Amino acid sequence: MGKVTKEAALLYHSQGKPGKIEVVPTKPYSTQLDLSLAYSPGVAEPCLEIEKDPEKAYEYTSKGNLVAVISNGTAVLGLGDIGALAGKPVMEGKGLLFKIFAGIDVFDIEVNEKDPDKFVQAVKAISPTFGGINLEDIKAPECFEIENRLKAELDIPVMHDDQHGTAIISGAGLLNALEIQGKKIDEVQIVVNGAGASAVSCTRLYMMLGAKKENIVMVDSKGVLNESRTNLTESKKQFVTSRKINTLEEAMKGADVFLGLSRADILTTEMVRSMNDKPIVFALANPNPEIAYDKAKSSRPDLIFATGRSDYPNQINNVLGFPYIFRGALDVRATCINEDMKLAAVYAIADLAKKPVPDVVNAAYNLKRISFGPEYIIPKALDPRLLTSVAPAVAKAAIESGVARKKITDWVEYEGHLRSVMGYDNKMIRRFTEMAKQNPKKVVFAEANHANMLSAAAMAYQEGICYPILLGNQDIITKLANEIGISLEGMEIVNLRSEEETERRNRYAEILAQKKAREGFTIAEAREKMFDRNYFGMMMVEVGDADAFMTGTYTKYTETIEIAKNVIGIKEGHKHFGAMHIMNTKKGTYFLADTLINRHPNSETLIDIARLARHAVKFFAHEPVMAMVSYSNFGADSVGSPASVHEAVAEMQERYPDLIIDGEMQVHFALNTKLRDKTFPFNKLAGKEVNTLIFPNLSSANTAYKMLLEFGLSECIGPIQMGLNKPIHFTDIESTARDIVNLTTVAVLDAQVQEEIEKIKSNKK
Repeated sequence: MGKVTKEAALLYHSQGKPGKIEVVPTKPYSTQLDLSLAYSPGVAEPCLEIEKDPEKAYEYTSKGNLVAVISNGTAVLGLGDIGALAGKPVMEGKGLLFKIFAGIDVFDIEVNEKDPDKFVQAVKAISPTFGGINLEDIKAPECFEIENRLKAELDIPVMHDDQHGTAIISGAGLLNALEIQGKKIDEVQIVVNGAGASAVSCTRLYMMLGAKKENIVMVDSKGVLNESRTNLTESKKQFVTSRKINTLEEAMKGADVFLGLSRADILTTEMVRSMNDKPIVFALANPNPEIAYDKAKSSRPDLIFATGRSDYPNQINNVLGFPYIFRGALDVRATCINEDMKLAAVYAIADLAKKPVPDVVNAAYNLKRISFGPEYIIPKALDPRLLTSVAPAVAKAAIESGVARKKITDWVEYEGHLRSVMGYDNKMIRRFTEMAKQNPKKVVFAEANHANMLSAAAMAYQEGICYPILLGNQDIITKLANEIGISLEGMEIVNLRSEEETERRNRYAEILAQKKAREGFTIAEAREKMFDRNYFGMMMVEVGDADAFMTGTYTKYTETIEIAKNVIGIKEGHKHFGAMHIMNTKKGTYFLADTLINRHPNSETLIDIARLARHAVKFFAHEPVMAMVSYSNFGADSVGSPASVHEAVAEMQERYPDLIIDGEMQVHFALNTKLRDKTFPFNKLAGKEVNTLIFPNLSSANTAYKMLLEFGLSECIGPIQMGLNKPIHFTDIESTARDIVNLTTVAVLDAQVQEEIEKIKSNKK
């Protein structure tokens, strides 16, 4: 993860179009008729319908997917009362998170008003615009009054995330930590350090989860809230303890749980050691916790520890909650976010942490095989399953508690809708990028004297995705870099044909010749091959001098494929390898294979492609629903490619009875669930939305994905190599710099997983 500097932060916010969010039209506007429908005279019709029935606003306007992020700037992050305007970058950031994680549109509204009455009046006056209101960065105790009044006086969801977000996420973490430690929530002694909005809300929620009030001690900057304290606010009075203690040090003796929402370094190792057996410490002060991670862990080996930071295990991060809570609330047109909905979010988040973590999430965190336990009590912020876990739970709770104005009956269909909620926005590659940045790898760019590949290498390095190794002549690469205006700083250049690389060429040649000795590969031939950038670059990966390899902007992929087979080899248990394109469409995400490698696959080859695709789709955190397509349906044509596909389907169904797969079928039946199920009621995909298409030959697969791109119906990531022993990835002459960066991101994830596999093999030895 790159260092966040003042210069980098200011450049991020100012470069290009200033700020972080914009408004984008959602309807056609290119013709006069479009404009007449959008505005006068056509706009009068929805206006009149809404006048007759206000609920129609959800049908004819963006209200149902629009949230206001509203603040007066009195408690901005760790900056305090910096004013409404100075808080605007934070509110825009919150809007960005709403959009990228849950597809929710946002207007950020900064209200220059500290008086609670006037602030409430302002929010009420603009509330008809929105489907929900997210209050943000408002100081206590005013925030309690403001939220309570708006919840009582408005009929849309209102939530002050600073209060409830931390409560919900930490509540989920607490339930799981207690389970791991073998403790019951109604028996544990809890110390809360801090008495602001978050601390009060967290404590209230813990009590809803079963914590006993008499077992809770709250501490503010002046000490324990006990019966000797006078002039306490109403929010603090409810947590006064009868115990005769005054300091945090006294409160910590024999405590089971510490929740810190205060300031850095206030908790000492001695205090942690004075806690009960198997203690739980949530030190959530930002940017630095109440006790440093290393100090806390070294003080108690039986400790479960969480912070608000991403660089330590168990991050209590509000982004795990608010986008999905509002998503569920908006989708059922809830009149509020009530306690049942908050608890539903708590339990959904807690339950998700107990489920097996997809490889693509594991890869983001230095390849630890994350599983439920002391170091993983809460899901990771980049877990793509949060949307389909939390939003439905919240929506169900809204319906069951009677605050939903719209009912959802088909929950499978709703989850499918959630997966495609981002439309064209490429949420997947953004998530992959963040994961790659957690553990960047050394990537060889074979054709660094090509402008697109060199630009891609520079972009990938600047974004923190990888450490590029550029193959080629330094003078030529430097000249090209100057021409296209990029910096080579931080990137290694390797001239494989230079005298300096003689020893390495000879070493690589000996290794390759020995590996292929039984296949007629002589040492002389191997030495000659090491002057080829593809042979040399792949050998860098093969011997561990690099982690991944990118090629294809010049070289014919057919030649590169043969080199990859010779140098890297195909994974054990397979005779073929293939390539996949991930297509992000408005209808959803689709995985297409094989789009690059096998020209005329027989049934055996198709089986390998399907097996590799099954693994790849799971790697990318999707459950494969697979259709093997052709020009005929279910045995209607018994010769040629349909017969090969038919045979492959039968073999796959026999080998993998739990895999949802069927065919052969025409592509429109694969993609139209209702039509398929009506026409072929016996199909094994019944009721399922297909997300993986296996094509009968290279021509059809390649044509399909390129048509989608040319028609502007999709964005893609690929071709993604499937089945080689190491991360070797192929671009093509048409690939843009951004295409290559996206594929580099996948290559880094591939390398991260490969590193983990090697660790596991090493441990077994």
